Amino acid sequence: MTHIIGQHDCKADSKGRVLLPISLKNQLLPVLKDGFVIKRSVFQQCLELYPKQEFDVLMQKVMKKSKINRKYDAFVRNFVAGMKEVTIDGDSGRLQIPKNLVDFAGIDKEVVLNAVFDKIEIWDKDKYEKVLAEGEKDYADLAEEIFDDDE
Repeated sequence: MTHIIGQHDCKADSKGRVLLPISLKNQLLPVLKDGFVIKRSVFQQCLELYPKQEFDVLMQKVMKKSKINRKYDAFVRNFVAGMKEVTIDGDSGRLQIPKNLVDFAGIDKEVVLNAVFDKIEIWDKDKYEKVLAEGEKDYADLAEEIFDDDE
């Protein structure tokens, strides 16, 4: 499993190209050659960039739930909407975000790459800061609820 850490402020150009900071690129070097999958987030108006091997693990979980019913069909349709395999240029560290995904996430120029364990969230900076501010008031309660039964 890949463990990626850090929050990185970047810029996107008018074509959706983002230059990854060297510290993030260095964390991704072991999986750079395998490629990545970029997709819409399920819960937020941001994108998720998975190393291909991590995405394959996620897809196995989704496929395990496979059922012939409308709810599963609707979920999968939205889950894979706009999904695309992408590469990160090994020399420059440049990522090309597809236009339909740039539009979904509302990415303008200022971008936050937020590494979350096995994936990188890609946010429009203003949207990211708003979500953080909104979640701040519930953060302590969430921590207690999630970790209350840990020993």
